Amino acid sequence: MEIFTTNNVWMMICTALVFFMHMGFALLEIGLTRQKNTINILFKNIFIITVGLLLYCLVGFNLMYPGEFNGFIGFAGFGLDAPLTTEGALDLTYNEGFTYWTDFLFQGMFAATAATIVSGAVAERMKIVPFMIFTLIYVGLVYPIVGSWQWGGGFLSTYTIGETEGFYDFAGSTLVHSVGGWAAVIAVWLLGARIGKFNKFGKPEAIPGHNIPLATGGVLILWLGWFGFNGGSVLSANPELTSLVLVTTCLAAAAGGVVSMLVSTVMFKNLDLTMFLNGILGGLVGITAGADQMSPTDAILIGAIAGALIVFAVSLIDKIKLDDPVGAIAVHLACGIWGTLAVGVFGAKAGVDQFLIQLVGVGAYAVFCVVSAFIIIFALKKTMGIRVSEREEVEGLDAHEHGMDAYSDFRLNEH
Repeated sequence: MEIFTTNNVWMMICTALVFFMHMGFALLEIGLTRQKNTINILFKNIFIITVGLLLYCLVGFNLMYPGEFNGFIGFAGFGLDAPLTTEGALDLTYNEGFTYWTDFLFQGMFAATAATIVSGAVAERMKIVPFMIFTLIYVGLVYPIVGSWQWGGGFLSTYTIGETEGFYDFAGSTLVHSVGGWAAVIAVWLLGARIGKFNKFGKPEAIPGHNIPLATGGVLILWLGWFGFNGGSVLSANPELTSLVLVTTCLAAAAGGVVSMLVSTVMFKNLDLTMFLNGILGGLVGITAGADQMSPTDAILIGAIAGALIVFAVSLIDKIKLDDPVGAIAVHLACGIWGTLAVGVFGAKAGVDQFLIQLVGVGAYAVFCVVSAFIIIFALKKTMGIRVSEREEVEGLDAHEHGMDAYSDFRLNEH
């Protein structure tokens, strides 16, 4: 009983850390965008976590963990129904590491993250109501369905090639980050670029964020939150494994930041702090799929490759004329894919078969998420429109969507 209590307390601490990550996302997004859209971004982030938790309670948790099902989609019923003993008390044999209630809350914090990734990518030009509708569907249905394929005991958890069984994603490089990343790609494509992002020759122009100190604070909060994101995914307070996970997580983050800084400096001839920050996040996303299986050296290599990948992915996204104000696609999609495949290169069952299983998993998530996101966002575009008017975009979403100003005493004329 004492060990169970220790495990449960650790899981609740990790839940709090993952919750705190939403503060990090909010600060990062507002810092890397313009002042006139601050309220809009904060509103979306608050909406995501509040509505996300309610949706996960009503349908998401039982879609993601349906019990016995066909491996593709199952549903255990609406609402939460904790297992009870014959005496009516909470059945503590539900899980050897934590209670049913802790399980729900920890997983619920993950669910909202997928929509938060999209929030940053579509910043400064998407109407608030269509975004809210998208969040309802994507967090309420799409995320838990694809989550069930692996974490819920679905078909990917037993998918076999040769003698190797099971797609592996420890804490969500694909199940969380790429799920949000694929939706971000579709949303950005259907929205189009912000006014002024590409000049008349089609070349990208920098649109600076209004508060880089806030963005820096946001990244450090996210790094701290990843202690819960990955550390809690051990699903117990196992001292050896939890310690290893925190070490690999930190080393990958550090390597990602340093390599991103070095590569971007060589390519662009300036010490770009925003690229440094996104390199840290890329390293964190990259290690998330296999943080429990990697040695410190493996973690540094995975993070370093993720850091370099960030720089090239950002350049590629600009070249194909997609406008992602915060680099969400490069961080969460590109590094999410890399981290998932890295399990087949560095993980406990590394080899051709495991790599191919990981590749199949990446492909399955890509197809389902791309198709789902396209159907949702394209339907919204054709029915109610998803982009604000040119005047609203130039003058700012805060004034037109919310009738508020984030910094009323320090108003700047932004155009």
